[in-house]
Amino acid sequence: MQRRGALFSMPGGSGGRKMAAGDIGELLVPLMPTIRVPRSGDRVYKNECAFSYDSPNSEGGLYVCMNTFLAFGREHVERHFRKTGQSVYMHLKRHRRDREEDLPSAGTGDPPWVRKDKRPSLYLDTDDDLNSDDYEYEDEAKLVIFPDHYEIALPNIEELPALVSECVTIACDAVLSSKSPYRKQDPDTWENELPISKYANNLTQLDNGVRIPPSGWKCARCDLRENLWLNLTDGSILCGKWFFDSSGGNGHALEHYRDMGYPLAVKLGTITPDGADVYSFQEEEPVLDPHLAKHLAHFGIDMLHMHGTENGLRDNDIKPRVSEWEVIQESGTKLKPMYGPGYTGLKNLGNSCYLSSVMQAIFSIPEFQRAYVGNLPRIFDYSPLDPTQDFNTQMTKLGHGLLSGQYSKPPVKSELIEQVMKEEHKPHQNGISPRMFKAFVSKSHPEFSSNRQQDAQEFFLHLVNLVERNRIGSENPSDVFRFLVEERIQCCQTRKVRYTERVDYLMQLPVAMEAATNKDELIAYELTRREAEANRRPLPELVRAKIPFSACLQAFSEPDNVDDFWSSALQAKSAGVKTSRFASFPEYLVVQIKKFTFGLDWVPKKFDVSIDMPDLLDINHLRARGLQPGEEELPDISPPIVIPDDSKASDIDESSVMQLAEMGFPLEACRKAVYFTGNMGAEVAFNWIIVHMEEPDFAEPLTMPGYGGAASAGASVFGATGLDNQPPEEIVAIITSMGFQRSQAIQALRATSNNLERALDWIFSHPEFEEDSDFVIEMENNANANIISEAKPEGPRVKDGSGMYELFAFISHMGTSTMSGHYVCHIKKEGRWVIYNDHKVCASERPPKDLGYMYFYRRIPS
Repeated sequence: MQRRGALFSMPGGSGGRKMAAGDIGELLVPLMPTIRVPRSGDRVYKNECAFSYDSPNSEGGLYVCMNTFLAFGREHVERHFRKTGQSVYMHLKRHRRDREEDLPSAGTGDPPWVRKDKRPSLYLDTDDDLNSDDYEYEDEAKLVIFPDHYEIALPNIEELPALVSECVTIACDAVLSSKSPYRKQDPDTWENELPISKYANNLTQLDNGVRIPPSGWKCARCDLRENLWLNLTDGSILCGKWFFDSSGGNGHALEHYRDMGYPLAVKLGTITPDGADVYSFQEEEPVLDPHLAKHLAHFGIDMLHMHGTENGLRDNDIKPRVSEWEVIQESGTKLKPMYGPGYTGLKNLGNSCYLSSVMQAIFSIPEFQRAYVGNLPRIFDYSPLDPTQDFNTQMTKLGHGLLSGQYSKPPVKSELIEQVMKEEHKPHQNGISPRMFKAFVSKSHPEFSSNRQQDAQEFFLHLVNLVERNRIGSENPSDVFRFLVEERIQCCQTRKVRYTERVDYLMQLPVAMEAATNKDELIAYELTRREAEANRRPLPELVRAKIPFSACLQAFSEPDNVDDFWSSALQAKSAGVKTSRFASFPEYLVVQIKKFTFGLDWVPKKFDVSIDMPDLLDINHLRARGLQPGEEELPDISPPIVIPDDSKASDIDESSVMQLAEMGFPLEACRKAVYFTGNMGAEVAFNWIIVHMEEPDFAEPLTMPGYGGAASAGASVFGATGLDNQPPEEIVAIITSMGFQRSQAIQALRATSNNLERALDWIFSHPEFEEDSDFVIEMENNANANIISEAKPEGPRVKDGSGMYELFAFISHMGTSTMSGHYVCHIKKEGRWVIYNDHKVCASERPPKDLGYMYFYRRIPS
């Protein structure tokens, strides 16, 4: 073999052992079958470690396996090498330095991952501002061969033997040119990530004195008052394009761009403190403008006071006041940034603040910290071959990222001096990006997998469901939220009663509007508002209702009218009244304020209320009492059950589904309601929704009986828990046909809730499995009896105790609907309140406890 003169070295500078190119080539030849070119559908991770938040910007850079295309930080790459035996990795490193004059361009003919100045362009999806006036970025890529860490700088690959050089170059080119893996993961539901416009940093804005009024907008070239766009260069307001359904506009905004060349426009009516819809005519796509607040302020628009609506009029007509946006985010107060363990923020991926707020609260609970971060070595060592697709791995990764302090370090002295010299001293907090976590937990969920805003309460229940299905051993951290509710139904005619119990994870507290302490003020506001609307005058300043917490708690325990199957069974016009009490008290009590409701026209609306939530909460008086002396039980009558015909599962009445969805219910819940009521119409399905809407898996996708899910959907809905839990034979047969033992297949399916893909991962990650004859006999007996016979029944898994609690966290919502606006979390740590506002973590000065949406209480030991 011909020897080349170039030398390649191990890391460590001049102290590293060097090797000639020919020797490196000989070392690579037997490893060539392990070097793959990414195919269509392969997910290439080159921006983030699978086990940590290390990236090419990290001190140790990032290692991408050239076979699996998974990425690992320096701390975790050895684990992957030991587990898989894969030896060839691409090492990516991005260096930041002060901007200098452009380097002279090189000749053409270079591969696409080499820029004209001979620096590789890694196509990294990072938050770096590559157009910054202060810094420039230099990308470095190498091949690294384990276990000896021989390094090959990519520009020197041509020094290798010809055949090796050509193959490696093709593979490296494909990896470096690959796009974000999250776009490929679920293209039907994952919305494209918006790029930052190249015109945003240096956008020209004319000093023409234009000021945009808060309402009354109209296209400057026609009479249209909808679909209006504000050009960010000259302040022109023009209509958008015409759509196929004859809606939209006349395209005057585009015509204006063609005439003047002004590239960026923002859609009026979408501007909120969280952002707006921005379009680049030059780039021909929606974009992000990181300087949008400044660009809007040029025309007199303050984003902090803007609240988007469909027509862009109603909220902007309201007289400005100290809004909930300012109060909840503690605007106008100089907040001290917090750094260190437990003070790491989460970057907003575009309306992901609901997820960030819930996860900050979750990982402030010791049981979750111990279950995941406390078990980090074991969870990481026994993770499946693709740890990006494992719930426990991603939970552990997120928990460690938030709690370790590794990604929340204060700026060094030199950076502070530099900021002061530039007169732009601002706290610099990067936070971590939950992109990989969000991609997994929202996979196959039509709402959470989108980039639209969601309900934090729904996501909390979705997360609890995932924790339940992916428990680590016998310990289940979500049990701290779990409690039993006793429901008492009394027939209005016979006065007989029935007591039932159900499991719940949060307490939903109604808003007792009738108990407002400022009723006169609210009535005066409503009269003035109606008069102003009738006479097209500016609306008066909003008035927030003040509700005593005691009134809400009383409303929670008051009887509700019940009109369900009892009406027909008992031949009564009204079946009876229902009251709910706690059969057990959870260790951690989550209280949701039911601020969101539907008007008579089924339009969602939010109660603008202030509730004096207590720091100390006593609900001992809500303890269930059971059947009382003198009460007579109702006969054991069960509601009619409609058994769906599996052969017609695909024939769900979509018209009924859409009728329910238009009422504001989650689409998947509507599909399940129609399916489990046998396509008997929207009215029957609506009754199913009312009965099941508080269940943790209410909005989960419909799972047909026999495949996947913790249990068949039909069984869980109709209360047949414990029956037919034997893994489906067809899935067992698939696994055994691959050469695995039957007992191994059954145990893997039981451990993964009958999910075929996860069961295969479980088998590969448990090579120590030994056949347990007792287990096999038990499972075969279960199959014959079609029933699970466990020696020790699991029971309700509740942590009952005292009903005395103290507040330690709350999540607040700003906006008019759970489908829009912004979420912020406040957590009490080390005796003081801390505000978590996406990536910003600061000491709170005025925690707005009266404006919260979800409250987290911990039990006070008795």
